[in-house]
Amino acid sequence: MPTFVIERQIPGAGRLSPEELQAISQKSCSVLRELGPGIQWQHSYVTADKIYCVYIAPDEAAIRTHAERGGFPADSIARVTRVIDPTTAEAPT
Repeated sequence: MPTFVIERQIPGAGRLSPEELQAISQKSCSVLRELGPGIQWQHSYVTADKIYCVYIAPDEAAIRTHAERGGFPADSIARVTRVIDPTTAEAPT
């Protein structure tokens, strides 16, 4: 199933309290349970004014449905085509 990176513009995201982040996470998980196993939240990165989320989903429409039902912004949704890391620099054996 495809992986997607979602950019959510949330001013002040980096200053959200642990309780606020917990509430957002609980809402997301609640909506995911409603949508079923076809969409999965992997993890998110919180920055000063944005949250970048990594999801596995059948398509962009599933991501948008989750965002709409959860009341979350989904300012940019990009399908991951490849994953690289430091081992990518190594010559194949």
